[in-house]
Amino acid sequence: MSDPYFQQLFADRIGGAQYGKGTAIYKFEKIKRAKRQALADHPERRLLDFGIGENDALADTRVRQVMAEEINKPENRGYADNGVAEFKEAVARFMQREYGVALDPASEINHCIGSKTALSMLPAAFINSGDITLMTVPGYPVAGTHTAYYGGIVHKLPLLVENNFLPDLDGIAPDILDRAKLLVLCYPNSPTGATAPREFYEKVVQFAREHSLVVVQDAAHALLSFDRAPNSFLSVPGAQEVGVEVHSMSKGFDMIGWRMGWVCGHRQLVSAFADVKDNCDSGQFIAIQKAAAAALDDASIPRRIHAKYQRRMEKLVAMLTRCGFQCTMPGGTYFLYTPAPTGLEGGPRFENAEAASQYLIAEQSICTVPWDDAGAFLRFSVTYEAADEAAEDALMAEAEARLKNSNWK
Repeated sequence: MSDPYFQQLFADRIGGAQYGKGTAIYKFEKIKRAKRQALADHPERRLLDFGIGENDALADTRVRQVMAEEINKPENRGYADNGVAEFKEAVARFMQREYGVALDPASEINHCIGSKTALSMLPAAFINSGDITLMTVPGYPVAGTHTAYYGGIVHKLPLLVENNFLPDLDGIAPDILDRAKLLVLCYPNSPTGATAPREFYEKVVQFAREHSLVVVQDAAHALLSFDRAPNSFLSVPGAQEVGVEVHSMSKGFDMIGWRMGWVCGHRQLVSAFADVKDNCDSGQFIAIQKAAAAALDDASIPRRIHAKYQRRMEKLVAMLTRCGFQCTMPGGTYFLYTPAPTGLEGGPRFENAEAASQYLIAEQSICTVPWDDAGAFLRFSVTYEAADEAAEDALMAEAEARLKNSNWK
């Protein structure tokens, strides 16, 4: 069958005339296919899914009650545009309470339909053809994808064990810095689980000033910090003059799927984001914003979620260590980033993390996410479904029974 006439019309950014003809399979699609095959090959064996990257619980009861009340109010039926005051004011209270950061809700905060949309929109405010975005890898690629959409270039900063999974800012070449406009960070970091000390943020502020960079700090996992009190880039003196922080209601408030977050920081940067946003969406449903405001005002919600995932992470690290994996407790997030095994004693060898991940799914029905961007690592998540601590312990025991006799190398 011949190509449709519009095959030649697809933009180069998504593949141009070759769009839809590629044979490469996206990493997560490979995982999905392997999971389906494992279920078909071993219907008697439960699939233990440590690859899920989203909270396993419903939002707090009170948050859902507020949502149920607000959806029936006629004043909430219209477009929200750049957000309602009730949500922005709740964000301001939250940032002051949790991080000691003072923000003007009217000019230094704007909501977004999830942090993903904010990270996709921010490059539109800064990137022209040939401009550079500095991004850590491994990591969430959205800001880089949209940088490329605008003709920009992504310069990758590898996150290595020997540098505590912090980027080597001093190692960036001068010609790269001359064209760089954005520095995108994410701490607590997904997927490495590293947290950033205040000293690093202080260096970032100075670095941004010296090289005229705008800092975009992805704080989606901000409340899930285990090795230090949750901190904010914006709490460092001078940070509000060089950047913005992007927050999410998903991880810290069990509001996965509600698509609610915010951008905060320097008012002119927030204003630029708002201008782009005005041309992309008409705001999140007001009832959701008001339910999110109720969540932000309840400090007990993130505390409970933090305790749950820290408990699960401690169990996972202990179990994998007993099975021969090289594990240490991550600084934060609900992800454990551990060196991928290179093979089994007397058994197959794995050329990379993807091969190890595929073996675990096919042979032991254990799902992980491989990362080969800066060394071979597997990402285990503690967001598996378990109704209570007894169910958590049962799942850990089952995973250990499958893993412990494999003689991992």
